[in-house]
Amino acid sequence: MLKLWVVLALACAGAPAATQVVILGTGTPRADPSRSGPAVALIYNGRAYLFDSGPGVVRRAAAAAGRLKIAALQAPSLNRVFLTHLHSDHSLGLPDLIFTPWVLGRKEPLDLYGPKGTTAMTGHLEAAWEQDIDVRVHGLERANTTGYQATAHDVEPGVVYREGGLTVTAFAVHHGSWAQAFGYRIDTPDRSVVISGDCTPSMALVDACHGCDVLLHEVYSLVDAKRPEPGWSEYLREFHTSSTELAQIAAKARPKLLVLYHQLIRGTTDKALVKEVRKDYRGRVVSAHDLDLY
Repeated sequence: MLKLWVVLALACAGAPAATQVVILGTGTPRADPSRSGPAVALIYNGRAYLFDSGPGVVRRAAAAAGRLKIAALQAPSLNRVFLTHLHSDHSLGLPDLIFTPWVLGRKEPLDLYGPKGTTAMTGHLEAAWEQDIDVRVHGLERANTTGYQATAHDVEPGVVYREGGLTVTAFAVHHGSWAQAFGYRIDTPDRSVVISGDCTPSMALVDACHGCDVLLHEVYSLVDAKRPEPGWSEYLREFHTSSTELAQIAAKARPKLLVLYHQLIRGTTDKALVKEVRKDYRGRVVSAHDLDLY
């Protein structure tokens, strides 16, 4: 009996940790202090994998590390990020993610994946902060010479990353005028998570999820679509997904949990937005807030 207990204990000790999804930011370009820029962290085996890097990403991660007791979200540990596209609200936190963890002790370069233009953007950011780098490395701070670097990869649809049982797969989505935008599916031994990024309705999302555990999908409210600004409704149709359209996608994709994020909900509420989706979708659905954990 003792022998069996030891075997079970060792098996449990070697088992992969449960995969967690932390919402770091649900915001839009609006300067809403309660919603940081779009960013999601997937925690697996003690490591954090970030998806998008909206404004405030490092401080939101620090808040999550403290509130949720997730050490992988402490600044020096942030060293992997996947961008869905290069819109400023999804990437303005990138210089923060490159330099702040380095200042706070990170020694590894940031490993960065994204659509065409990601590598060029990264090079421009390093050049923009070259004086800061020089002062910190050669001045009294004596910072390390590696942690500010970013190894960037322009990727195409398909498997873009594998590590220790985790696989990240990019798939193409349509986001208005952008030549290239991605959603991502993340598979670990215990969960499958799909992140839409910004997009219009797409069978690619249905195919990527196909009964996944968690589907995080952007959405706009039907109330928001009625705003009178010239060109607004056309913009929404070409760049985003309405609550009604998302309900149809989710009904086909069949996620175990649908999480609304990057919500365009001026003039309405989270509760009302969920109600819009539930009108045509009977599955589990929640509207995310910053620092929610799933």
